[in-house]
Order: sequence, then C-alpha cells, then structure tokens
Amino acid sequence: MRVGIAADHGGFELKEQLLEELRSLGHEVADFGAFEYDHADDYPDFVIPLAQAVARGEVERGLAICGSGVGACVAANKVAGARAALINEIFSAHQGVEDDDMNIMCLGGRVTCYSLALDLVRSFLKARFRGEARFRRRLDKVARLERTGGT
Repeated sequence: MRVGIAADHGGFELKEQLLEELRSLGHEVADFGAFEYDHADDYPDFVIPLAQAVARGEVERGLAICGSGVGACVAANKVAGARAALINEIFSAHQGVEDDDMNIMCLGGRVTCYSLALDLVRSFLKARFRGEARFRRRLDKVARLERTGGT
C-alpha cells in the first residue's frame, strides 16, 4: 500500500520510528515532513499537503502526527475528500475505515507510545471499507456538505 506520513515537531520522533516499520512491512511510504526536528514548525505545513495527496488518490492512506493529534486532525479535515480521525484505540482504527471510509489516521506523538501506535497503524492499514448502503449514504451527506460549504 502507498502510505503518506506527516508530522510536526510534536510527532517527529514517532513519525521517524513508524517510517522504518512501514517500510519493513513492505509499504511504499511518501514522507511529507518534517524532515528534521524544529520546535517552531507548524503542523498545517505538513498535514495539509498529506491530506491533499490522500484526497487526490496519490496515496491510499495517511498518517498525521502532532503532539496530541488534535491539531493534525483539525487541519486534515479541512481538505475536501480527507476523512481524518484522532485514534487512541484499536476498535476505532479499523471501524473508522470499515464504516466511515476514514483515510487519514491522526496520532499524538506526545501521548501515544510507539508500541500502541504501531498496533493502531497495522489495524488501520489492514482495514477495508465495507461499502454498505447505509455507510455510503452517510458519506454522500458529508461530501454534499464539503461541496456546499455547509449552506
């Protein structure tokens, strides 16, 4: 699978660890930065290009990491076609894909240990959208909202 990953300083260490593991699992990884630790960098500078690449289909799934994961999630969800969620436990890591076609998982580099993050990533990447009519109906409503801007 082609996976994109992005992080600011708060998620930099976790991103670097996950990069190695993703590649060892056979995934093709597109790194959207940060490429070095900079305590003054800003998550939108890395997360927005990742979310745009996911929305355009250039990568199948994305991993967005900041200190808590909240900012990364907020930023990613501003991109039409990105469906991001902050994930802290296994059920949501796969259910978000299966039911809601989540395509970006957000993690908190300061609050999620590497071992848990790795389990979450594996579950997220293994999951597939089930595509049932009720799930598609809900996603159509979200897509309409994206097109109309909520008006």
